[in-house]
Amino acid sequence: MKLYYSPGACSLSPHIVLREGGFDFQLERVDLQSAVTETGADYKTINPNGYVPALQLDDGQVLTEGPAIVQYLADRVPERRLAPQAGTMERYRLMEWLNFISTELHKGFGALFNPKLPDETKAVIKSQLVARIEHVNRLLSGKTYAMGETFMAVDAYLFTVLGWGKYVDLDLSRWPTLTAYLGRVAARPAVQAALAAEGLIPAST
Repeated sequence: MKLYYSPGACSLSPHIVLREGGFDFQLERVDLQSAVTETGADYKTINPNGYVPALQLDDGQVLTEGPAIVQYLADRVPERRLAPQAGTMERYRLMEWLNFISTELHKGFGALFNPKLPDETKAVIKSQLVARIEHVNRLLSGKTYAMGETFMAVDAYLFTVLGWGKYVDLDLSRWPTLTAYLGRVAARPAVQAALAAEGLIPAST
């Protein structure tokens, strides 16, 4: 398999899941401005939408959209417990989380990266994000990870998106429960390896 990614983008989520799942995979970096990959390929021939992630499977098929990719990967390695069994209520809870992150957090944070967005609009979006983050903080109370005591695919996505706070002047330190959770996720060896591979932290020596 090959994951097309951009450092620190939402593609970090399936990258973490690939490492947590013990998969054999390749990485190919994408320049999102030029839509050219590090090998010189036209990325839009791989994903016509031009954004990451995209996962090229061993049979040549390409799967896009992070929440779909992480569930696909989790189902490939059920012994890793990266997602509850399909059809169970717990699986629908995971899907509930993934949809919430995608629509209520990811899109809000993503908009704040737009340099053309007026300050007044940014203020409104940040206010909405704060309300959503407070909800997440409450949901995490008393839990090690989002779904309980077990790290799952949703944690890779939540960690990735909330990590954007430092780039858009949204300080998460006001939520101790949330920051403790992010610290636990960040400390996982697979997460450290993914961050290092994308150049987001120094590689361990």
